[in-house]
Amino acid sequence: MVASARTEPRGSMAMELTIGDPTLMARLERGMDASEERLRALAAEARDPYVAEVAGHLFGRGGKRLRPLLALVGAEFGERRPERRPAAADPLAAGASATGTAATDPSATDLSATDAPAAVDATVDAAALAELVHVASLFHDDVMDQGLTRRGVPSVNARWGNTTAVLAGNWLLSKAAQLAAELGPETIRLQSKVTNRLIMGQIRELVGPSDDDDPLSHYFTVVAGKTAALIAMALQLGAVRTGAPDRIVQALAEYGEHLGIAFQISDDILDVTSTSEVSGKEQGKDLAIGVASLPVLLALADERPEAGELRALLTAATAAEGTGLPKAVALLHRCGALAEARTVLHARLLRARTALNGLPDGPATQVLHALCDFVARRDH
Repeated sequence: MVASARTEPRGSMAMELTIGDPTLMARLERGMDASEERLRALAAEARDPYVAEVAGHLFGRGGKRLRPLLALVGAEFGERRPERRPAAADPLAAGASATGTAATDPSATDLSATDAPAAVDATVDAAALAELVHVASLFHDDVMDQGLTRRGVPSVNARWGNTTAVLAGNWLLSKAAQLAAELGPETIRLQSKVTNRLIMGQIRELVGPSDDDDPLSHYFTVVAGKTAALIAMALQLGAVRTGAPDRIVQALAEYGEHLGIAFQISDDILDVTSTSEVSGKEQGKDLAIGVASLPVLLALADERPEAGELRALLTAATAAEGTGLPKAVALLHRCGALAEARTVLHARLLRARTALNGLPDGPATQVLHALCDFVARRDH
């Protein structure tokens, strides 16, 4: 099932929010642009054109860029201005060996004085770090889910193969770890903990629930690891960089966990309601390959006749081939599973808003409320 790709990338999520403070809006947009430039520069550090092309395949392709935005918003809650630091060059990438002698790899040339990177706002690095981990997870997810398109273009695995996609994702994670080391011990702690949760979430999704597991509980455990943890980390990274108090960092983390789960639920709903032209990826991809999304789990737990019919359809070969998708979508609507999933979505957004009570009133907190509004109504 090949999607008709959206070729014009959407703007960042910041452009889709209703923000009453034009100064903050302009600052966030500048930060988003700077983080995108930073990501491209990080990909170019591969010093190998093939690796740089693959690793940077999704940078500049549009996308919501939620995680960089959250890192920048998190930085607004700090008590000091974001520091600027020299962008560290990797001595091994620059050609030095462990003994200090020049490397023999002709692609590893020394950086000249004119090539030395300029100072980088540490909040921009925090935003780039969050997106590096996210894009790495997309590379791996598309291998696991056999995804053919991502952000309106062929996925890395569709264009270069599964092995390359996995290795490129690993390379991005290694760059994220390197960047975290440059930002300090607290950033290393956050990044390593979330990477562990992310991988555990992917493994749990792959293995599936055991016979003793409640499928819905298993779903929320997977989503907390794969999606919510990274969204919470992005907010924390920005806040830590500008010295936000611990109580603020914790309130942002709690908000991010609930927003992340709500965001995944909205993704699940859009998988069966949004067209490929709008979303930039195959419609019904998760449904077709048997991913246990929230609407499907709710439908299968229902005792109405539609649930039994849907269960039979999803186990049939025709569903995997895509020919049964229209009927499956219709059954999801008919049995009320999509409406129930939206109810769960709004309940989770309410919990996210409640966490915002621990934050000071102001434009940055208003942005976080606006993000809840966006998730509630999003169509892509």
